[in-house]
Amino acid sequence: MAKVILLAHTPNPEHTVASAARLCYSSSNITDLMDSISDEKAASFVEMLSEIGHESPVEHASFTFGIEGVSRSLLAQITRHRMASFSVKSQRYVREGSFEYVTPPEIAADSEAKKIYDEIMAEDQRKYDRLTEILKEKHIKTFLAEGKDEKTANRMAEKKAIEDARFVLPNSCSTQMVLTMNTRSLLNFFRHRCCNRAQWEIQDVANQMLALVSQVAPNLFKNAGPACVRGGCSEGKMTCGKAAQVREYYKELKNNG
Repeated sequence: MAKVILLAHTPNPEHTVASAARLCYSSSNITDLMDSISDEKAASFVEMLSEIGHESPVEHASFTFGIEGVSRSLLAQITRHRMASFSVKSQRYVREGSFEYVTPPEIAADSEAKKIYDEIMAEDQRKYDRLTEILKEKHIKTFLAEGKDEKTANRMAEKKAIEDARFVLPNSCSTQMVLTMNTRSLLNFFRHRCCNRAQWEIQDVANQMLALVSQVAPNLFKNAGPACVRGGCSEGKMTCGKAAQVREYYKELKNNG
């Protein structure tokens, strides 16, 4: 299962957002605006912004997460959210020795399917290791012939070998990343990825992220979650038909983290 950690966030995120919003309608200077906002006023401003749909001020608060134990398949999905910053473990520079992998729950629940799946992963590891060995031996000879010393040739050959050998690694191969999003991007992310129609792995990550940010900025994320948390379902005829249960689930998730 994925593990998500909130590494950092804008200090006093709700105060920052409220100050930015007040600046639009006030002649006071920025320092006075920050000093004069109480927790209650900050919460009130954040709620007002949500009510009127004024989203630009919430971009001033950002959140940084550490995410590990997720698949490369998830990476392909999450990077579609382009208003974000990503730093991901590189398969080009880091050798995947005895690589860990993510097993889909439906496969894990079936003993025969799980056996086949594990066998495929083990075979992928063997092929990856063998490819790396073959390519490394070839590159060492080339670098030595170019006049590189043995230590340098070995290091350069390793990197060049795994750069190509990684192409046989599966989507299930586990990775880790640091992800930063501002509040507006997070709200959009939650609308799409907390939905019951989202793929199971990214929905799990989104739910963990929402639980974490709700603890440090409860008013900013009061209405966060899939579209049906605040209004009607956005999925049309593809709806799961469980809006009431979904609202209760996210109410509990935000309250208890």
